[in-house]
Amino acid sequence: MEMIKVSAGKLRGIGYDAKTRTLRVQMDDGSALEYSGIAEALWHRFQNSGSQWSFYRDNIEEEFTARRVSASAPGGKNPLDDLFKP
Repeated sequence: MEMIKVSAGKLRGIGYDAKTRTLRVQMDDGSALEYSGIAEALWHRFQNSGSQWSFYRDNIEEEFTARRVSASAPGGKNPLDDLFKP
């Protein structure tokens, strides 16, 4: 899924997969959330909103259930990997 960098409230990236109707948002703390069943029209409204953070909170966060997914860390390495070595 291609992500678009944004700087809106706590949002730092947004992306959408039309085939699976899945929206992914990346937060300023590095976490990523996915939402299923997002209509393409809602994605376009969100992407083009003048206040993406408010739109997200009002129309996505409150209306759909999120699933936490692994976010890509810089350099492809998760900073927690060093804590949990086998």
